Amino acid sequence: MTSSALLQAWEKTLRTRGPQRAVVQAADGRGATFQELDAGANAWLEAVASADRIALRGRAVVFAEPNGIRWLEIFLGLLRAGAVAVPLDSAEPPAARRRLAESLRAGFWWEGARLVPLERARRFSNPEIRLIKLTSGTTGQPRPLVFASSQLLADARQVTATMGILARDLNYALIPLGHSYGLGNLSIPLVAQGIPLVCGAAPLPHAIAEDFQRWHPTVFPSVPAVWRALAASDLKAAALASLRLGVSAGAPLDPAVARDFAARFGKRLHAFYGSSETGGIAFDRTGEATLGGGVGRPVRGVTISPQRGQRIRISSAAVFVQGNRRQCGKNGAWVPPDQVASGRDGLTILGRRGTTVKIGGRRLNPTEIAARLRQIPGVNDAWVGAQPGPEPLLGAAVATSLSIAELRTALHADTASWKIPRKWLILPELPLTARGKTDVRALQARVFAGGTR
Repeated sequence: MTSSALLQAWEKTLRTRGPQRAVVQAADGRGATFQELDAGANAWLEAVASADRIALRGRAVVFAEPNGIRWLEIFLGLLRAGAVAVPLDSAEPPAARRRLAESLRAGFWWEGARLVPLERARRFSNPEIRLIKLTSGTTGQPRPLVFASSQLLADARQVTATMGILARDLNYALIPLGHSYGLGNLSIPLVAQGIPLVCGAAPLPHAIAEDFQRWHPTVFPSVPAVWRALAASDLKAAALASLRLGVSAGAPLDPAVARDFAARFGKRLHAFYGSSETGGIAFDRTGEATLGGGVGRPVRGVTISPQRGQRIRISSAAVFVQGNRRQCGKNGAWVPPDQVASGRDGLTILGRRGTTVKIGGRRLNPTEIAARLRQIPGVNDAWVGAQPGPEPLLGAAVATSLSIAELRTALHADTASWKIPRKWLILPELPLTARGKTDVRALQARVFAGGTR
């Protein structure tokens, strides 16, 4: 069997970094070198898949494990077997994992102790296909994206080169290793470039501080909810003394959180914008754009072309093409569903492009009102949507301590009355999906089921 580019990169990592520390589990202190990870992957494969090694080749294998040594052993074992890895969130219940595996026509799903073969399995003929990402965006409906080793490698190398992450760094892993963000910033950099990681014990400020005091990680990719909790905590600056690069992605970061974090810890956060389809798109190298709500400039190796309607087209070696020629074209490109503005400090995400709705016979894009709400001092985040029906009703969910009356007054200063939401829901923070994105389905239900007029 021809070795995939990703497996070749792992072999090089073994030669150059073999006896060095690869991963530590902060919860129990257990660690493994690169050589030990490889041995564990081979042992896992021999124990659970030796009889099915040929059957695994080209087959999709669905698995779900928490961040740690076992996750990496399974992933590497699947690489060794020539399989196509399909990592799921470890919080997904077993019955749901199996249903998803069957809907994908996967060859097997990892039950936790054994590989369970499935009927009607498809086989991938391209030996470079090594991973299926499942992305739901804000819809909650999983959509499979098929990736080759070369695309995964390109994304990780573009990201680490842009961020200046080196093998002497130590990544702090709280985001799931199998999510698109975790794959590009944690998993593939470890496999292909020997960048070690410590798997965090819990996404809580004092647990994070304890991990930092013990293990001294230098790079921390995370999501706005975690940065918000740290900025609002009672931790001293010394708690994160080893941190040299804090990266925020997965959802827009409130500039107030970025400023509060910088004031508390004396370190700037750096916004990172990407998508499952493209990998990394833009990064704020200095942290200056993040303080104003921006996401910086294109990642190295990424070309951004403006499109109509404040959209952008992303081209790079990391963009997925398999089964997607109509959208991507032969050279690999993607137009994300976001509306984007370009300014002095780079890109600013205005919001997810939504369906234009008619309010009182006039057309309106709800993302415009959500962007305006986020500009109000005291608003941490906002979502605006329309209740479906012959006469759509505009509703808003706002993470703030302000009252509805105060929000309405602020909007009235520069927003037409017909554009102001009729239904309101005030929350401490907006709910997120497991992937760190705003849970639109949950908000839609809550705003229009019980929101206040």
